[in-house]
Amino acid sequence: MQHVHFKIKNFIMLFVAGVVNATGVTLLLLPSNFYDSGLSGVSMLVIQLLPEGVRHYVQLWIPLILLNAPVFLFATKKQGLEFTLYSLFAIMIYSLTSLVFEQVVPKFVPDFFSAGSPIGGGEKIICAIFGGLLSGIGSGMAIRFGGTMDGMESFAVMFAKRLNLSVGNFVLIFNVFLYILIGVLAFAGVIPNSGTADFTPALYSVVAYFVASKAVDFISDGLDQAKGALIITSRYSEVCHALSMEFGRGLTVMEGRGYYSKSEKQVIYCVINRFQVAKLREVVSRNDPMAFVTLMDITDVIGTSIKYSRVNEKLLKQRRLAQEAEEKAAAEAREQSLERVYKYDNGEEP
Repeated sequence: MQHVHFKIKNFIMLFVAGVVNATGVTLLLLPSNFYDSGLSGVSMLVIQLLPEGVRHYVQLWIPLILLNAPVFLFATKKQGLEFTLYSLFAIMIYSLTSLVFEQVVPKFVPDFFSAGSPIGGGEKIICAIFGGLLSGIGSGMAIRFGGTMDGMESFAVMFAKRLNLSVGNFVLIFNVFLYILIGVLAFAGVIPNSGTADFTPALYSVVAYFVASKAVDFISDGLDQAKGALIITSRYSEVCHALSMEFGRGLTVMEGRGYYSKSEKQVIYCVINRFQVAKLREVVSRNDPMAFVTLMDITDVIGTSIKYSRVNEKLLKQRRLAQEAEEKAAAEAREQSLERVYKYDNGEEP
């Protein structure tokens, strides 16, 4: 039997993610006839294509659950029970919040949707940008806390390899076809209430998708995104000591050899955050101006993560003070030794 380890914190943050996502989609994108990405966008399109008499009774939460729940349940074996339940919880909150916005709130505020979006009004570009932003923040939070807000990623995991595609490319291609389809249907006048028989709804939806994708990356990766540094140096002892004293974290040293020069070199690997890049350059350059440094983005760190742990500043300060004391004692010892040599050479009593 598969063991699962649920965290209350994750459920709380997934609840917030569902509410934020529903706010962006239901209060900004949907009233402006714009479309979200993935199965959420398909759900919005399905509602628009329903007959007028039926559309009035079908709210966004219904196709959301009908489309997403089977995908997650089918993908449980591949994704894991914990991921599936987290994702279903997030989508349930997303769906219930959408239901509240569409059914409950208008009963108390009759003119809630009278001007289009209750937040952006008739400003389409505002609705596209901020709708995409809120949708991306909600999706990013869901990913960061163990689930997802859309079943398309799970669908991609199951079928992308069969098409020789990466998961990211699979999702991108799906969304491209989705927006092309929306544009064609709007241009042909098949989508009612689109406001115009052209590609405008699809183009605004692309803007929302672009903003959402950047927000997802920002939220899921975090502001404190990690950087991996490979440092090739012939003075690894000095460089390692300086980096260790500066950042207070472990380093890995690997043996290397130059292809042309055949000379032995050491390769230092360390992980820092994005704000420490300038300091790393300074420390390495000061100790070995000829060092070769490459930096790479790291989306996540397993183990001692610099995203969630912080350097013990007190311990680091103590180490620096100890080093300064050692250097001062060594300097004083050298001065005393030179003084004794001077007195001896001049016939004075040492």
